Amino acid sequence: MEISTELVKKAKAGDDDAFSELYILIYKDMYKYAYYYLDNAMDAEDAVAETVLDAYKSIRKLRQEESFKNWMFRILTIKCKKKLEKYIQRDVELTDNIAFEEKDIDEYEDVRVAFSVLTEEEKQVVSLSVFAGYKSHEIAESMGLNSNTVRSKLSRALAKMQKKLEIMSWIGG
Repeated sequence: MEISTELVKKAKAGDDDAFSELYILIYKDMYKYAYYYLDNAMDAEDAVAETVLDAYKSIRKLRQEESFKNWMFRILTIKCKKKLEKYIQRDVELTDNIAFEEKDIDEYEDVRVAFSVLTEEEKQVVSLSVFAGYKSHEIAESMGLNSNTVRSKLSRALAKMQKKLEIMSWIGG
């Protein structure tokens, strides 16, 4: 989904409706990213809400309108990392709070388990690519990596997940 630079300009100029429209355009991608990153629905919602609040307060500081989505995901990544640090500090047990239809639960659990075998960096690359729809050059820019490196990391991470899923199906879950 393409973000209109005109809409971003309006939001930067203080137009609350324009900012709301921008939020509506990227909310689902942000939530999916945060959920898979944090593995917790309530914390994902909190991270997205905190991101939106920070972005709303500092939208005027955004230098390039065409970087709006990337900027939002950089803020979200920081929020998610801080939440993960809190998990470690508190030794919190992560729980799943999303309701699924019966037929989706097994598939969802398998993907969640496969996602859990990834390193934090691999999770970030997969989340930005698969859940948020970023291209490798956009991910590279936001993570400070080379585009080829991002493609390699994504390929290896997806292969790791696929291997885990194959093992799980072979042993029956």
